[in-house]
Amino acid sequence: MRFKHGRQGSEMPVINLVPLLDVTLTVLTFFVLASLSLTRQPVLNVNLPSTQAGVSQQEMADPLVIGLNPGNQILLKNRPVDSAQMAQAIQSYLGQNPKGTVVLQADRTLAYQEVVQLLGEMRAVGGDRVSLALEQN
Repeated sequence: MRFKHGRQGSEMPVINLVPLLDVTLTVLTFFVLASLSLTRQPVLNVNLPSTQAGVSQQEMADPLVIGLNPGNQILLKNRPVDSAQMAQAIQSYLGQNPKGTVVLQADRTLAYQEVVQLLGEMRAVGGDRVSLALEQN
């Protein structure tokens, strides 16, 4: 028994992708435009300060630099000192320069805990005038 097919040598059906791409791009365009309209910030009419308005005629005092070397020694003017001498130097510096700052330059190989501990000791003496120096690339 032989069955006859409707077509001899029929071809594979072809799917037309153009309408599918049109719909996809239309939906994508809609979402892009919708997201742009949702993220717009209202523009405020604000007069921003210029760089000339904030220039100070007063010179800043040089900061007091305290070092911490890999041997965990406190250095003041490249000489090892103990915690009491460091505290005395910070107090005398801040007494002479009330707006001065004290900077800690710690070696990068030191453990973070050691640096924070010394920074805490310095803040106990110098208050908010103490900061940690960072390397700039």
